[in-house]
Amino acid sequence: MEVGDLLTSAGINIAICVVLLTLYSILRKQPGNACVYFTRKLVSEPIKGSGDPSCLTRFVPSASWIARAWQATDEEILAVAGVDAVVFMRIVVFSIRVFIIAAIICLFLVLPVNYNEQGKWCPHHKDFHAEPLEAFTIANVKLGSKWFWAHCLALYLISCSACALLYYEYKSITQMRLAHITGSPPNPSHFTVLVRGVPGSPVNSYSESVEQFFSTYYAESYLSHQIVYGACTIDKLVDAEKIYRMLKTINPRSLDSSLPSCLPGGTTHSFMVLNQKADRVLSSTSIDGLHPSQSKKECPAAFVFFKTRYAALVAAQVLQSSNPMLWVTELAPEPHDVYWSNLSIPYKQVWFRKITTLIASVVFMLVFLVPVTFVQGLTQGVQLGQLSYGLPFLKEILKQKFIERVVTGYLPSVILMLFLYTVPPTMMLFSAMEGTVSRSQRKRSACIKVLYFMIWNVFFVNVLSGSIINQLSAVSRFTDIPIQLAQAVPSQATFFTTYVLSSGWASLSCEIMQPFPLFYNFFRKYILRKDEDPSDCALTFPHHTEIPRLLQFILLGFTYSIMAPSILPFLLVFFFLAFLVYRNQFLNVYVPKYESGGEFWPIVHNATIFSLLLAQVIALGVFGLKRSPVASGFVIPLIVLTLLFNEYCRQRFSPVFKRRPAQILIEMDQQDEQLGRKQEIQNQIRSAYFQNPIISFQLSTDPKSRNTSHHHGDEESNCGLDLSKPSMNSTWGPRMA
Repeated sequence: MEVGDLLTSAGINIAICVVLLTLYSILRKQPGNACVYFTRKLVSEPIKGSGDPSCLTRFVPSASWIARAWQATDEEILAVAGVDAVVFMRIVVFSIRVFIIAAIICLFLVLPVNYNEQGKWCPHHKDFHAEPLEAFTIANVKLGSKWFWAHCLALYLISCSACALLYYEYKSITQMRLAHITGSPPNPSHFTVLVRGVPGSPVNSYSESVEQFFSTYYAESYLSHQIVYGACTIDKLVDAEKIYRMLKTINPRSLDSSLPSCLPGGTTHSFMVLNQKADRVLSSTSIDGLHPSQSKKECPAAFVFFKTRYAALVAAQVLQSSNPMLWVTELAPEPHDVYWSNLSIPYKQVWFRKITTLIASVVFMLVFLVPVTFVQGLTQGVQLGQLSYGLPFLKEILKQKFIERVVTGYLPSVILMLFLYTVPPTMMLFSAMEGTVSRSQRKRSACIKVLYFMIWNVFFVNVLSGSIINQLSAVSRFTDIPIQLAQAVPSQATFFTTYVLSSGWASLSCEIMQPFPLFYNFFRKYILRKDEDPSDCALTFPHHTEIPRLLQFILLGFTYSIMAPSILPFLLVFFFLAFLVYRNQFLNVYVPKYESGGEFWPIVHNATIFSLLLAQVIALGVFGLKRSPVASGFVIPLIVLTLLFNEYCRQRFSPVFKRRPAQILIEMDQQDEQLGRKQEIQNQIRSAYFQNPIISFQLSTDPKSRNTSHHHGDEESNCGLDLSKPSMNSTWGPRMA
């Protein structure tokens, strides 16, 4: 690929970005799109006043959103989007800092060495636009050149800078996580343990077994428990209630009155009947009426509440039974984070589900070799010749220089990006099938799967390309991996540069445009004729999609920083644009429904260390192929030092993200006792975890049902939680949809 091909791809992507960002600056001003581009504000407080609909300024592009995103502070993002959003933005900030350092070093030190060596690729320099991009890579340096000290020095400086910034970020995020634990309002998950694998009994129900077990072995600290139920009639009624609330907003006058009465365009009496039925069910539903019918639907799982945080921590971390498959305990997720449908899965099936999903993920990765191989064929021009042979009428078109540049320089990365859109939903499905008990845990599992998929299929398979058979044989000889990578990585620099343009720049433009919510909003307003904004339009941030994308570009940046420094400016543009786009989305669009306290950061740290080590191993192989033993010898200590740094961080910071410190929890318990709010917290805990909002609401408002939950010890008559005035920032309450 020549420089002109890269400039063609860059020009197309720049044009796409400019058009989409301009269109976004116009669409966000339209009052009808408030539920798409200002979802967070719409959920927290309804937007009043839409301005003059005839005002021409609504159709004039502006960059005000850029200034707002740039001026926002971490404190603002923390207040509106939580710790997870701040941690995500720290990934972007870390990337900007480390690649600014890498760009300064490599563009002014390494790139001139690569270009001026006049080795394999450019014995006589051509015009700049006709230069092959390989002239700017390490492949252009002569064998045994004395200038490899520049590459080795750059590798040392980049690695040391990355480790220093990683340490700073890890320390800062650890302190932020601890501050989140101590500074947030009392969290029911701190007092709650999720118990799975409750053994069955011919005499007692699961609920009675849980009561008997914890009353016996945790008599002083046990408070109460809430059993988990399977699917029951009340779930269907809740779904019917949601359907009614969705359909009743349709204006029947805006539709054809000749439609049958069973459709939204006819009379609304059918929906009135549904509403009356739901009201009758709600009025007749109580714990006294539900429990006998649901006892047959009890699952071998329960939420057990303790009087103190420390008691819950101890109960969650010790082995409860001589049989590790019974009475399995773990700290419960937040109420809004619970993935209720997986709690009914027997614990004995979890290990089998994990193995099955692992096999399915590997098969999916192998199947994905086919589109990746096709994309590499287009990049190398192989598929182009076959296309001309199979479709002769395209032969003359493909001979045109511009069309050839588009097909070989722009189209491959676009095709690969389109195929990659199927990966996150598939991995999310696999993670749900594993039996994860929380939504955040499901996203973390999907994030890891997508990351592994990206590293293998997007990086290694593209680097070791040719045919599927060659790819499999290339990775079957593990002793030859450094040499194989050293030979293949520099030659793929051009493809990954265009991939950054299409998958990076263009994808950010699509992210800020929100095409699917925008289309749904258009369909709902102009086809279904709904005037009111939907109440369930809030979206949570897709960590499992965006974190692997950032980590993939970090991998490319470290790997090609000394191999092909020309990729660094394009990466920097991506990360600066990501800084603005994601800040805008956190401030205006995404609504956090639960909080993991920054538990994604260890994944980021480990992936970054892997990227550094991979870059160092590839550099070791390249220096060996280039017959530079001095440079190769200096790389080996760098690998050892990086491994030691990673082990230190693992020992110093990682345990905080896996377990809660007992010291902090005990101090919080003592503070609650000193302030006299211990009894109040215990009363609120009992109504924090309920599978159905109807049941939770009934428990919190019906005085007859408040004393019927499973509890231990003396009770207060007002133990329910008042949900009449819910708070947006409260961690208490029923399950969110």
